[in-house]
Amino acid sequence: MTEVNKDTGQYLELYKLAVEMADRVSARRATANAFFLTVNTALLAFVSGGSLDMLWLVGLAGIALSVTWAVLLKSYRELNAAKFQVITEMEHHLSAEVFGDEWKRLKENREEGWLERYAEFGTVERFVPLIFAALYAAVFFGTLL
Repeated sequence: MTEVNKDTGQYLELYKLAVEMADRVSARRATANAFFLTVNTALLAFVSGGSLDMLWLVGLAGIALSVTWAVLLKSYRELNAAKFQVITEMEHHLSAEVFGDEWKRLKENREEGWLERYAEFGTVERFVPLIFAALYAAVFFGTLL
């Protein structure tokens, strides 16, 4: 790998590229969330008016869809975490540490009560596929009874 002088404009351009790439991953993650939320909502609407003979199949499909969504979100979280780790390391060689300082401030507030502290988006979003999976499991097991 070619070594980049950290005192050049080239390093700043690499930093800007890293930030842009992280932003694109976040945008793709939001698009994926919107897609899965739409599909799950439509599938659950089908459950309310669909044929009773097919509900078990819809339940299984919904569980598979929810698991896929959760795995994809985990992948996006890990990818973004790596990208922001690289970005914050790059900031040590720049005159400002925008992302690093922001993260430090958010972490400082973690000592507050549960409702007052910062809730990471990744932490919050991982519950949504689980809620849908639970609903589909109820549909699936409800058809067995």
